[in-house]
Amino acid sequence: MALTDPKIKQAKPKDKDYKLGDSRGLYLLVTKTGAKYWRLKYRFLNKEKVLALGVYPTVTLKQARKACDTAKDQLEKGIDPAQARKAKKAELTEAQSNNLETLTREWHLQQTKKWSQSYSEKVLRSVERDLFPYLGTLPLDDITPPQLLAVLRRIESRGATESAHRLKQTVGQVFRFAVATGRAQRDITPDLKGALATHKKQHFPAITEPAQVGRLLNMLDIYEGTPTVRAALKLAPLVFVRPKELRHAEWQEIDFDKKEWRIPATKMKMGVDHIVPLSRQALEVLNEQRCITGHWGGYVFPSARSPRRPMSDNAILSAFRNMGISKDEMTGHGFRAMARTILDEVLGERVELIEHQLAHAVKDSLGRAYNRTKHLPQRKKMMQRWADYLDDLRLQANSSNVVTANFTKATLN
Repeated sequence: MALTDPKIKQAKPKDKDYKLGDSRGLYLLVTKTGAKYWRLKYRFLNKEKVLALGVYPTVTLKQARKACDTAKDQLEKGIDPAQARKAKKAELTEAQSNNLETLTREWHLQQTKKWSQSYSEKVLRSVERDLFPYLGTLPLDDITPPQLLAVLRRIESRGATESAHRLKQTVGQVFRFAVATGRAQRDITPDLKGALATHKKQHFPAITEPAQVGRLLNMLDIYEGTPTVRAALKLAPLVFVRPKELRHAEWQEIDFDKKEWRIPATKMKMGVDHIVPLSRQALEVLNEQRCITGHWGGYVFPSARSPRRPMSDNAILSAFRNMGISKDEMTGHGFRAMARTILDEVLGERVELIEHQLAHAVKDSLGRAYNRTKHLPQRKKMMQRWADYLDDLRLQANSSNVVTANFTKATLN
């Protein structure tokens, strides 16, 4: 007799598991614990098999019969329902492993070996916020250029044009990684060429005219801020590292004997260890600062609130504002453009040495990437010449009564 809902509901557990038959091999297995499971008994290639169809009441009688009919149709076509289910599950598993989020995380994990921790975290935050919620579950070959463009334009609409371009670049790298590993057919990002608004590179204001540099240096020397901020301002033009690298400097990285500041890769934008040769003038600044913060053994320029934290990113900017220098005239990043411009155009230093010292991506004739120790002896001499030249500019500014401002924009990063 075929099963009915009332009969199923009234079925009570017994000392042993038992079956309630329906039709066409479908039955309900009632366990001694009271659980009820749908099962289908069938034969395939003269072998008796059982197919699980779900748990009652999650799977209703009507749904169980429909699943039974589907399995019977497969049998008539010479298909084993159990094997068909395994194949479908494997297909879904493969699709899941090839979706955008999974592949992006796999690609990101490989890249973290080359990147600094801060940059790695920045990339991950970007895809988690702007990419995964919209396309993360899709296999790469199912993603179309218009779908990706819609995601990028959502970022663009909030005024983050640079972020949109960066995410497009990231997605392109993920696609190429997937193609190389056999999990995507092609990279679709070239199809979006010209679809996004052109990003204008950020320009960091910088003073690059020698006479104005001398005047600025004298202003830094007499700045009446805290000793730590004053020391950071004095060291910044001598080493021209990125502001974050300066703020996060630690005493353990300073080698006074070798006259070097060795910045670990985890702190560098390019994710590569960097050596900053220290001129006589830079060592003087650091020796004075060592008397103030060296006993803590941590940050060279700690926060005024806690020696366990670096100086805030606003400290240098605030100092400039207090000296009457606007954000349109000079920033902490501007010391890099100052050095790059004058070392090249005024002092005639080799561009390769300058770029190495700026920790930019420099490749040799064989295409090999930046080497932290390359040209180190020459770079040490260049850094001393630079420091001596800055001293000369100070003296010239002191002897000059009239100085004309000439501010330029820098594009260094």
